[in-house]
Amino acid sequence: MSNKEAFRKEIETGYSFEGDSIDVGAAMLNGEALTGSIVKIPLKTLNRHGLIAGATGTGKTKTLQILAEQLSLKGVPSLVMDIKGDLSGIAVPGNPHPKIDERHEKIGFGWTPGGSPVEFLTISGEKGARLRATVSEFGPVLFSKILSLNDTQQGIVAVVFKYSDDQQLPLLDLKDFKKVMQYLMTKEGKAEVEEEYGRFSSVSAGTILRKIIELEQQGADLFFGEPSFEVEDLLAKDKEGKGIVHILRVTDIQDKPKLFSTFMLQLLAEIYATFPEAGDMDQPKLMLFIDEAHLVFDEASDALMDQLEVIVKLIRSKGVGLMFITQNPTDIPDAVLGQLGLKVQHALRAFTAKDRKAIKLAAENYPLSDYYDIAQIITELGIGEALVTALGKKGRPTPLAHVLLRAPNSRMDVLTKKEIGDILKDSKLIPKYNMPIDRESAYEILTGKLEVAQEEETRKEKEADWTKADKASSRKSEKSLFERVVDSTLTRQIGRTVAREVTRGILGVLGIKTTRRRRSTRRRKSSWF
Repeated sequence: MSNKEAFRKEIETGYSFEGDSIDVGAAMLNGEALTGSIVKIPLKTLNRHGLIAGATGTGKTKTLQILAEQLSLKGVPSLVMDIKGDLSGIAVPGNPHPKIDERHEKIGFGWTPGGSPVEFLTISGEKGARLRATVSEFGPVLFSKILSLNDTQQGIVAVVFKYSDDQQLPLLDLKDFKKVMQYLMTKEGKAEVEEEYGRFSSVSAGTILRKIIELEQQGADLFFGEPSFEVEDLLAKDKEGKGIVHILRVTDIQDKPKLFSTFMLQLLAEIYATFPEAGDMDQPKLMLFIDEAHLVFDEASDALMDQLEVIVKLIRSKGVGLMFITQNPTDIPDAVLGQLGLKVQHALRAFTAKDRKAIKLAAENYPLSDYYDIAQIITELGIGEALVTALGKKGRPTPLAHVLLRAPNSRMDVLTKKEIGDILKDSKLIPKYNMPIDRESAYEILTGKLEVAQEEETRKEKEADWTKADKASSRKSEKSLFERVVDSTLTRQIGRTVAREVTRGILGVLGIKTTRRRRSTRRRKSSWF
């Protein structure tokens, strides 16, 4: 048996599965496509997650598009992150082209144009159904991890959540949380919280508030609030049974990495908490395609990474598959990379010594092959070609295959504003989620409470001022009566007479006689004679 025939037989054996699967292309050997040697991905193991990696411009987005539309045809809905803005074309049929026909002739099956049912979503300023979550839904642990708080600060956040629950103060958005923090730093708030929960550090509270402001500056105030997005809506299908492709438009997320990682962690946590255990399924309930995955991991603290790793390991039991899209497998932490069963590796380019080391390391993530020098072929892959390995029978990796990928059935281009507008008009989610709800929550309740307290304090201050004024007026009245008596002419005259007589008496006692008394004595003597 020739080397070519041995390889063909290995591919046919390794990629034959029980149950449904997706055809992604034809295996290649020595740069030649082996027509009819179809490489498939079994739906049964897609909840074991996957990776699409490769340098810019090598076809990662088109691979994502292929998988999402093929899953839609199988009735599997998905959520895809459209960071570069070029995934909207999945909504409409593709345009025939001679190169597409040539490619599919080599693969061994025809090409049929077709679009997928689409819903546009947003967590920022883009158009689409708005995704929101309340602060309460995050809970104190996850909220603290997002803010990268230390143990002391996490304790304060836990107190804020507990106090809010006990006092029936709904924490819906960030201004609610900030208002509770600010209230607990006032005299009235400190008295309440210290009596029930212990001392409240104003220094740590100030640090937490600054970190919340940092999150707000990345647009988190648009994400926190009501109505909360119900993750069950991601499981929707159209009338024909096709899975809805939910396109999250995050073209401005590069400048807001903390918001993106916040959203992803909350979404995964919400799905894990909401979806029931599914066990082994013939196909996943939902697939999540996380483009530019390094943005999730680069901004994550150690505590946040621990949380992500746990969710990635456990969420597959809910029938949910994750597909990470990034440039190099080394962008994904080892603990997460080890959980990824499907790997699609597009070309990597070696421009520097560092690049060559990265390629050698990336090659070690794939099964050994008797037919490929993996580190060498990674640098030689053409556009629309990839190394593929999946999980096959009994969870074992399938043989590594150099694959000529099929073309997407949908348009490989961006929709016009009018086409996007037409899809938005038909949205079932926009009427449900795009009217914000601002019901009474912690902010309004505490603002009213502080206003009442301020009014009471102002009233007491006025009463105190009036009391002081009355006392001062009374003292002034008493003093004025005394002054009038003292200053009167009669009083002054009596005072002078009394003073004079007293003085005379004192001088007399001392044996001193005044001149007037001597003159008076002389007059009396002269009158005697």
